[in-house]
Order: sequence, then C-alpha cells, then structure tokens
Amino acid sequence: MKFKIYQTKEPNSKEAIAAIGWCNNEEIYSCSDDHQLYKWTTTNRNLIQVAKLPDDFSPSDLHWLLPKGAVVTGSGGSGGKGSDTLLICSADGRFIILNKSARVERNVTAHNGTIVSGRWSPDGSGLLTAGEDGIIKIWSRSGMLRSTVVQHEGQIRCARWSPNASAILYCQGPFVAVKPLAANSKLTKWRAHEGLVLCIAWSNNTDTIASGGEDCRYKIWDSQGANLYTSVSDDYAITSLDFSPDGELLAVGGFNMLKLCHYSGWSHSINRFNQEVIGSLFNLTWSSDGTQVTAGTSTGIIIFGHIIERELRNRNLKALTSGRKTILLQDIVARTTDTLDFSERIIKWELGYGHLVVATTMQVHIFNENYINTPIIIDGRTDIKIIILGKKNFILVDNTSLWIYTYTGRLHLNPRFPASQSQIPHLNRHCISLGLDTLAIRDHSDQSIIHVFDLLPGASRQEDAYTIHNKSHLVEVAVCHAGNPDDQYLVFIDVNRDLFITCVQGGPDFVIHKIGTQLCTVMWSSDSNILVGLHDSCYSVWYCPGEACTDPTLIALTTLTFDTAEFGKNIALENFEGTNVTLRSSGAIFTISVKTYCVILHKLFVENAWERALKLCRLVQNQILWATLAAMASKRNQLDISKEAFSACLQIDKVNYLSYIKDLQPSGAEQMAENSIMNGRIQEAEVILLSNNKVSEAISFCLRMHRWSRALDIAQKNKTSLETVLQERKKYLLALGREEHDPNFLKLQ
Repeated sequence: MKFKIYQTKEPNSKEAIAAIGWCNNEEIYSCSDDHQLYKWTTTNRNLIQVAKLPDDFSPSDLHWLLPKGAVVTGSGGSGGKGSDTLLICSADGRFIILNKSARVERNVTAHNGTIVSGRWSPDGSGLLTAGEDGIIKIWSRSGMLRSTVVQHEGQIRCARWSPNASAILYCQGPFVAVKPLAANSKLTKWRAHEGLVLCIAWSNNTDTIASGGEDCRYKIWDSQGANLYTSVSDDYAITSLDFSPDGELLAVGGFNMLKLCHYSGWSHSINRFNQEVIGSLFNLTWSSDGTQVTAGTSTGIIIFGHIIERELRNRNLKALTSGRKTILLQDIVARTTDTLDFSERIIKWELGYGHLVVATTMQVHIFNENYINTPIIIDGRTDIKIIILGKKNFILVDNTSLWIYTYTGRLHLNPRFPASQSQIPHLNRHCISLGLDTLAIRDHSDQSIIHVFDLLPGASRQEDAYTIHNKSHLVEVAVCHAGNPDDQYLVFIDVNRDLFITCVQGGPDFVIHKIGTQLCTVMWSSDSNILVGLHDSCYSVWYCPGEACTDPTLIALTTLTFDTAEFGKNIALENFEGTNVTLRSSGAIFTISVKTYCVILHKLFVENAWERALKLCRLVQNQILWATLAAMASKRNQLDISKEAFSACLQIDKVNYLSYIKDLQPSGAEQMAENSIMNGRIQEAEVILLSNNKVSEAISFCLRMHRWSRALDIAQKNKTSLETVLQERKKYLLALGREEHDPNFLKLQ
C-alpha cells in the first residue's frame, strides 16, 4: 500500500501554504499570505479563486463545517457532502466565519498573537481556537465566547478536539496534554519529545494519539499518555500528521517526505521528493472517504495523494487496487487475473465468502468469483464508510443508516434502534458484527448496551431488537459465523479487557459467562465456532467457547495459549479461515494453525454425525478433542458419548453424575432437568420440573442449589413441603453459624 502523488505544476503562491482543508471529497480550499482563497479540484487539480481576504488578514488555519446530518471526520477532513461554513484563523489573533458564498458572517478578535489552530467541534455546535498566547478558547457556532479552558504562559503549537468532543488535546513545548471539559477533571500531561512538539492528531476509532516533533520522530500514545510506538529518527523534523477517518491509517509529513503508516505506527511506504525541493509539508489532511490526502508546503506547492496497491486476500482470491478506478482480481489457484474497471472512484471494498463488494462514489458493485464479468450493481448508495461481509448477507454503513443486502443485490433489512441515526457516524468495525443470521451493534450513547437483531425472514427481532446490558463499557463485539442456527454465540470485550460470551438465541434474558481476561481483540473462524484472541504477549484459541462456557473446567480444557514473542510487537488479527489464522506484526504477515481435527469435529457437530465424531476422537486420542466432544455431546443430551468423553478427560465427578442421570427415567422431566443443571442452565431445569408438575422435585432442586427464596416461593404457592424448606434452612444456618436475615423466613418464624 502506498500513495500515488500529484502536485501543482507551479506554486500559486511564493509563500508557504498557511491553511488547507477538504470541502468535500473532490474539492480543496487553500489560502496563504497573498490573502487569496483558492479552490482546487482533485481530478484535474485546476485552480479557482474564490474570494479575497482583507489585506490585514494573514491566514494561519482553515477548517470546514459540514451541513446538518453529516459529521466531521478525522482531525482535518470533512464529509462527502458539500460543506457550507468555513472557519479561517489569522496571525493577528482574529478568526472569520464565511458562508458558502464566501461572505464574512463573523469577524472576531480572539487572541493576542497568532491563532495556531481553529477547529469546529465534531458535532458542529461550537469551535475551539488556540493561540500563541498560551490560551485555548471555546466559542459558539455564531462566534460567542463560551469558556477559556486552557490558560498557560507557554506557547501552544497545535490543538485538536477529542473524537467525542469531551476533551481537548494540545501540545506546548515538548509536552502533550489532554484537558477534559468536565468540571473538576484533572489535566493529563506528559513529556512527548526531546524537542518541540510540532503536530498532533487524535484518532476517531482507535482512541490513540499521534505526535510529531523537532526530534525527527513521531510517536503513538494512548489517551492516558502511555507510549505505544516510537519511530526511528528521520532526517528532518516531523511537521504534520493526521489519522484517516476510519482510524486504520496514519499519514506523516516532513521535509520532502510523505509517509503512509498503520495506525499502530509501523510504515506501509514512504515517498521522498528528492528530485526537486518542495519543502516541509504542513496541514496534512485526509478526505472523508479515507482514500486521499492533501498538504500544503513551505514552497507554496500543494501535494495531492491517493492510495493504491491496497491488497486483500481471501482463500484463493487476491484483490489489489492499481488505480483510483481499477482493481486487479487474481485467482491464485487457477492462475487467472481479471481487471475490473469502474466509471467512478473506488471508496471502499471488501473480499470474502466468494464475493468482492466494491463501493464507488455513487454505486455498489457485487462480484461473484464464479461470474466476475456480470456484477450486480446497486445504485444510489453514496458515502459508504464501512463494508462488512457475512456468509449470507453484507452490511453497508453510510453517514445516516445501516443497510443489509443479500449477495443478489436485494435489500434485506434497514435496522434501527433508539437514537440510531445520531449514532451511525460513530460506528466502526469494533462495534458492529454480522453473524450467520444475527447482527450485533454496540450502542454509542450507552456503551454498555448491545442491540441484537435477528436476520431470519419474518423474525420479530428484525424490527424490535433485543438488548444485552453489561456492567461496564464495551470496546468490541463479535458474533460467530458458522454452526447451527440454534448455536449462535456473541462475545464481547469490556474496558477491563475481560472476555464474555452469551448465546444470541437466549433473549431476552441473556446469560453471560466470562471466559477470558486481558484480551486486546478476538476473531471467530469463518468456518467453525472456534475463537482466537490476542493478549499483550500471547494468543489464545478457544476450541469450544459456546458449549463449554458454563463450566470453567471445560473452558480450561478446551483452551490453548501460546507465546507471541517470536512475532514481535503491535500484533493484529488479519483473518481466520479454516485452520489458518493470519497475524500481522509491524507489516510482516505470519500464519499460525489451529488443530485440524477440532475443525473437522465442529463440522461433524453441525451434521449431527455423533458416531463419526466419536470414532475421530478414539483415533486421535487428544485431550482437547475429547473435551470439545464432551461439551458438545453434553449440551445435546448425548449421554453415552458425553460419559465416554469425560472419562477420557479424567473428569471423574462428571462421569459419576452422568451415571446418576442415566439411571433416571429416559427422556423424563427429571433426567432433562438434571442434564440442564450439568450444562449450567439452572432456570431451565426449574421450568422443566414445574411444567411437568414435579413440584416436590423442583423444591428439592432449589434447596440443592441454595436458592432459598425461590424454594420458599414455590412451597407457599403450591402449599406443599413448607416445613421441609424451613428445616433445611435452619440446618443450613446452623452449619454456617449465622442468624436468619431473610425477611421472608423471619415472618414464618
């Protein structure tokens, strides 16, 4: 992946480009000390003079505000629809607000000295200005002063909003600081570079901060100031940087240098302009679609760049962008290559499940690997920012809504949830997951809530989604992609980096189980319900997370953990297909394998081929294989197979318990209830007994589980075994040496 660079043939200004920004995906506005406001088009790089600024107004920064309904993305870009309000700051401490016809609506004196940064807030309700006088102010959209949030003696070089506008990031000398806007909140400040910090950026989706300085390095930080990456020293100072709107890429600019990096810091490619001196790059900004960048230089030249050679791989297919409107699709096995030309610029594209889905500026093209020459075209879909492929459907996310399509081009669902339209712009790949027949979306306003949609035709949850409530905020959700329709599982990671799992068919009362700790990210296999997760210095594979989650012993038996020291740092999960897991570390790709027999075993489970599964385990004689079989067979009431599997795993207590269950009446209520207890489904066991008029057995079950209040309720409601409940409660308290505290039992004393 790299930038293809264009530049203006001759500088339109003898001075440095002081300010530059995207109006939309095709138009760029710039201004310099010649007091002229210019508009450039990216297609032919033509120059149009838009307005003349006052002679005493020397511009220092520029930023567009989007119309209502769109969002500002990235630290300097703007949305695909045309912008209508322009903020320009000056070197004498003033800022002006221009409307779309270039008429000055407000002219405000804000600082004593140059305004180094002026930025509209992400929601467009206000703006910030930061000056060389060491002051940062927040203003209303009409230019009225709201507050002064930072006031120091030192000079401020740059300032940016946080993605949710709850804090302000700024740099001062060698320090970077985060100032929350909440009352009585503490300032977070750390020494970032050896010399002056010249530029900063805050990523929308990954919540990471980038800084560049005079020490010729750029660094990546988390929001608390912990260093995540430090680059090698370049020849010259880093003068500008910016995260792409989706947070996946970072563009870094310096003297005669433009670098394309991964958000974690490592470099994809570097462009050096050694044949002619163009100077240092300033005000480096991305377009809202994340495919183009622009920057002004110290010599008055404007740099344009778009991404090419972005590559995706899936099984036997490899897709590579060779230009703005061209994709090369290769079949590695058949050794064939197809060139796909589009009439419009390519914005987003994804490859998987035998299909290539490409979003251009006005259309979406669906290619089947068997019918490459006859794509299905969906018209009218613009501003696509996320494409997620599933086995049956795929998701398109634009600035206003989510759209679920089948691979035949038919609109399947337009899911909505409370306040969904205002939350769509904040969605990213970590908070949306598409499964076999399930869609899970993490709520943005309350990040402890997950909305679960059923995608089966005619399902009630297509319009009225279930909600899962967690105790803490969530950072990632993932739905499995394979298995039977009744065995669909959702995993999620919270802010404490704990991993939880629940069955998506278990609504509205979802039972949540914790199966892991210290997880950075997780990924389901595309072919089986096997889960892989990354920790800080190792990775884990859960071979049966769904069925084994109710028993910590089974989770331990069906999970393997391996060290990742040999792969290096900054590891990311790329793909998980079949038995191969693809990892990427600092640009290098590594492939690891999960146990092949476990993948085969999962396929046999889907086919209900229990005898073949048992023969496979007897042949291989592997403990993880036996434990996986035990968990699966136990859930599906295959008592004989489950007993043999637990015996092979040396789980003697479970073997004895299964022997007790087998002695009960076959397929009777008591046997079904005991099997539910063994699988951790306590409420289900009680319902089975009560629905079959087994009241005394239900009371005994509640006493055995120490569910005292429930046992008392059943006894009082059915007017039976009340004395037994009171006696057992008395024995329990006597054994613990405690006094009665339950008010329901105290009444009966």
